[in-house]
Parts: sequence; C-alpha cells; structure tokens
Amino acid sequence: MSKGTPSMGKKSGKKNMIHCRRCGKRTYHISKKKCASCGYGASARMRKYKWQKK
Repeated sequence: MSKGTPSMGKKSGKKNMIHCRRCGKRTYHISKKKCASCGYGASARMRKYKWQKK
C-alpha cells in the first residue's frame, strides 16, 4: 500500500452525510441519524443559537 495519489482513489464511494429532509442541506449524518444544521432527528424544534447570524 502506497501513500499519496493511488490511495486517494480508494476513498471514493464512502459518504456519511446526506441531504436533510427538513432543511435540505447536506448535513444529515447517517450513523448519528441527526442533522448538524437544523437538528432533525434529535429534536422537534429547529436548531438555533443566539450567536448565529440572523
């Protein structure tokens, strides 16, 4: 097994994030079953914080 370009090709086909059903962003984690952007899967409320830009 070599380092560099040949081994980079073996990384294709693996994904852990897909599009979220609620917000539409590509932030839904498959194994965690939770959206990093809106919090879908973890709570019924939309994920938001005071420090976020409005």
